[in-house]
This record gives sequence, structure tokens and C-alpha cells, in this order.
Amino acid sequence: MRIQVEGRCPLNGIYKPSGNTNAAMALLAAALLTEKPVTLRNVPRTISTQAMFGLSEWMGACLTWQDETTVTIQAKQLTQRILTEAETEGAIGAILFLAPILVRRKHVRVEFDFPLNRIRTHLEALRDLGIDVITVSGAIECRSATWDFKDIILAQASVTATAVIMMLAATLGKETIIHNAACEPHIQELAHMLESMGVHIEGIGSNILRIISPPELDGADITIGPDHIEAASVAAISALCGGRVQIEGTRRDDLRMIARIYQRLGIQLDLDENVVYVPKHDVLTLSNREEDVDSSIETAIWPGFPSDLVAVATIVATQARGTSLIHEKLFNNRLLFVDRLKAMGAQIVLADPHRAIVIGPSPLYGVYMDTPDVRAGMGMLGAALIANGKSTIDNAQAVEQTFAGVFDKLRAIGAQIEVK
Repeated sequence: MRIQVEGRCPLNGIYKPSGNTNAAMALLAAALLTEKPVTLRNVPRTISTQAMFGLSEWMGACLTWQDETTVTIQAKQLTQRILTEAETEGAIGAILFLAPILVRRKHVRVEFDFPLNRIRTHLEALRDLGIDVITVSGAIECRSATWDFKDIILAQASVTATAVIMMLAATLGKETIIHNAACEPHIQELAHMLESMGVHIEGIGSNILRIISPPELDGADITIGPDHIEAASVAAISALCGGRVQIEGTRRDDLRMIARIYQRLGIQLDLDENVVYVPKHDVLTLSNREEDVDSSIETAIWPGFPSDLVAVATIVATQARGTSLIHEKLFNNRLLFVDRLKAMGAQIVLADPHRAIVIGPSPLYGVYMDTPDVRAGMGMLGAALIANGKSTIDNAQAVEQTFAGVFDKLRAIGAQIEVK
């Protein structure tokens, strides 16, 4: 997909983010833990979720769509034990299916197209639960085990590792304690869904979970919560474009830390319980209480500032008066997109793969951009929307891999985005 974006168009109106894609994928996997029907509402129809739903049908689940965003899943049986690279291609969350296959079929083989050291935390946690794990030439094979009590600690607060272990603990163990668990909003949604299926969970929203499984899981009827990354991205872009935008259907607790960091960059958001008000911003000025300290933005595990917003924060910094240090502490190579911003006129020095120094404000100018990655896609779209002139973005479907219908929703509030 190629899009052309006309920059400097004020945004005005009401915007509603879609359901959280990461939550939808985890909740779909959890629905396969039981043979009873599970209904998911507010499902985002993104490239990622579509791939996962297709894979679940291939595995034997029956999907009944009641409308565009409501689906009932019933997996009376799972017919597959092996997920090859061919089946999982495009389904980045396919590792989540490891849990229901292991629970329902007692044995699973999953093949990957990346080095297994990327899922080391997952493998260590599985072994800590007593599950037999064998790694062979780009694949893992697991055999089911049960336990009365396990107390484990994750090497990293990984979202997918936490989700997989939670699902296994809810079905294979009687009592499980997980330390250093991830606690992002989509992990909390998974925990609440498991509770509605009969699981007892203590510590939701913290990094220590105590999970007690029921004799069997019930069905569930769950409404997926809003995507806080989409809401926060649109809030920042709206502030940079001018105008006034109201973002509805949000959750205040998901956005409190993000709003604090945005304030440091000069963006003021008014958070109500379910609404974000973005007032008109004429000039952005970095806010520092320490006179000799430039603004520093650091990513951190939840409830810290999310790594998924580092591209958007960097673009805001290019428009704010002052010098900012953007420090990506969690992942490698997520700042490489700054070369595209420099081509648009931004003043940025990439100190190393984790740190970028941004001097603002700098006017940006429309350019041709090829293949934005999934993480930086929304940020690059934001850069095009605030640039002078027109920008062309190739392979723009990467943006809608995670954010459902975002181009149409931005057009509805004034963005000039044309699909070529």
C-alpha cells in the first residue's frame, strides 16, 4: 500500500481508538484453552489479528462473526500440534498458541524464523514450571506437565512470556506465583478474562501474580479495551498539527504516565476517565524544573513510558523548543528511523543505537519514505502529517498491522491521506 500525505492540515473533531491488538491476540489464544464458547467484542480488524484468527480456524476453532468487531470462538477440539514457519508467517503473536495447544494436545512443536535466544525468557519459564522443552534447529518442542505449586521468576518482564505462563498456570497448575511479570494493559485484560473463566488471580496490575486454577474453565464474554498506544499517538499528532481533538473511549489509568512525559515535551493533555482532550498548541516548549538539565525521555517497562511510543516522542521533540535526549532502554535498533527524520530536516544526533539527541524546533519537509517498520510506522505517519508539503509512504500497510482503520479515522478529523 502506498499513501500520499499532505502535511500541516489542522485536525479537529472526535477520534475513537480501536481495541488493543495485543490484547485481542492474547484473548484469542486464551479462548482456545476451553471447548466452551467465548465471545470477544471490540475486536480490532488489523493485519495481525486477521492472521491470528485465520490460524485459529486452521487449528480447528469455529469462529462466528456477529458483526464487524464481535466474534464468538468455540474450539471443541484443536486438530494441530505443529505450527511451522509457513503457518505462522505474518502472525507475530503465534507463540501465544503454544499454551492452548500444550493444554489441549499435551505436546506442541513451534518453528520460528528468528534465533531462539529471542525467546530465552519464555523457554526458561516453561522449564521452571516443569515442562519438558527441547530446542532443535529453529524449533521448540514441549510436552505437558502438571504441578501443585510453582513459584517462578521471569528473567525479563516479557509480555508474551507472561501471557503464555499465565494461561498455563490457569490450566495445568493448581497454584502458581509469577515474579517479574509484565503488567501492561493487555496483560491485565488477559488476567481479567481468565478470572471471568473461573481462575483466581491476585496482583493484577503488579509484577507479582498469584494464580489458582479452577477444576475447569468456563466460557466468557469480553469487551477488548482501547489501544492506549493508538490513543497516545493520535493525541501527540493532533497537538503538533494544531486544532482541537477529543479522543473518546480511552482509559485514564493507561495514559497517566504517557501524559506526564508528553508534558515534559510541551504537550498538555486533559485526561478524564474515558476521554482525552487535546487543546490547540501554538508553541511547544520543553518543561524542565532543573535549569541545567535538558529534557530526557526514557522508555521503561510498564507502567513506565512505552517503547512503542519512542518514535512519536522523538517527532514531538523535533518540534519543541530546546534539546531532548531520547533514550530507548529496552530494545536494540528502535532509533534507526531517525535517519528518515533527518532527511526531512530534523536536527538529530544518533549517539548510539539507544540514544538520540534532538534539537528543536526544526521544520520538517515532505519526502519519500519506504517501508516503515511496525514500531515506527505511526511515528513516520505523524512526521508526514506535520511536514511542509507532501510525503509519500510506501508499504504503509505496516501502520495498519497494529492500528485498525487508522487512515480513515484520521481523515475523518481532517488529515489529508490518499491511498495510491
